[in-house]
Amino acid sequence: MANLLDQLKSYTTVVADTGDINSIKKYKPTDATTNPSLIAAAAQMPEYQQIVDDTLNEAKKELGESADDKAIAAHAFKSLAVAFGKKILEIVPGRVSTEVDARLSFDGEKTIEQAHDIIAQYDKAGIGRDRVLIKIASTWEGIQAAGQLEKEGIHCNLTLLFGLHQAIACAEAGVTLISPFVGRILDWYKKNEPNADYEGANDPGVKSVTEIYNYYKKYGYPVQVMGASFRNTGEIKELAGSDLLTIAPKLLEELQTTEGTLERKLDPAKSKDSTIEKISLDKATFEKMHAENKMAHDKLKEGIDGFSKALEELEQLLAKRVAELKGK
Repeated sequence: MANLLDQLKSYTTVVADTGDINSIKKYKPTDATTNPSLIAAAAQMPEYQQIVDDTLNEAKKELGESADDKAIAAHAFKSLAVAFGKKILEIVPGRVSTEVDARLSFDGEKTIEQAHDIIAQYDKAGIGRDRVLIKIASTWEGIQAAGQLEKEGIHCNLTLLFGLHQAIACAEAGVTLISPFVGRILDWYKKNEPNADYEGANDPGVKSVTEIYNYYKKYGYPVQVMGASFRNTGEIKELAGSDLLTIAPKLLEELQTTEGTLERKLDPAKSKDSTIEKISLDKATFEKMHAENKMAHDKLKEGIDGFSKALEELEQLLAKRVAELKGK
């Protein structure tokens, strides 16, 4: 009998949710995605010190010998996620998602500017746009920026997505892919409504992604749905059949070492029969729906704050390493 991971791969594209290159080699996903927290964690692993050091030395070379530590670290910071992305693309046959600075989540112009910079770095390395997704937080400003980038042929992955209103706005903007956060939705409900039954299909994160998937398939939106942020393999099993699922190494291991029959739960043919009202969004409607969805409101803010903090810690880490390299 086949293991659950191999069965999942037969109808869902499996994506590794990690910056750990060794894990990507082990589980052989089609794509890989990272975020600021994962890059910060990977940058502190001894086996990836060379990637960090090479990025810092290149920044120093570009800025000149007179540049101070902070300036070198800031310049390298802009390139580190791409440096990991390039290494990951040597392993995976598909795409890598590289994230725009979370601190720009409410600034559409600067989001577009940084996306152009990221793509330019991949272009310089000879990596085509079909292999890169620019990862942007699902604020109204971020979604509109992504829509503009898509018109330029730059494909986007909209992250920190917690509600149908965000998903619909992404679809109407014509983005390539969305990453609804299953586990973080569950976290919110467990904290705020601790006595409810959240097992299996009752998991609110599973319900949210199922609703989004059915909406997209019913109304013919080509946007790919990639469930993310899983807390257990039960959530993954309930979303088997989603276009993509991005899964952390620990859960990939559990799926790979478990045998059994994995039933396909999400199917575009079944979605056609779902009864979901079509909604058209403008900014005012989006903001009204977002304000009314306390979970989505809370988790989007928390996610942006968390990723921003991880970026600040990474900047500090790089500045410290610059000083260490100078002392050698």
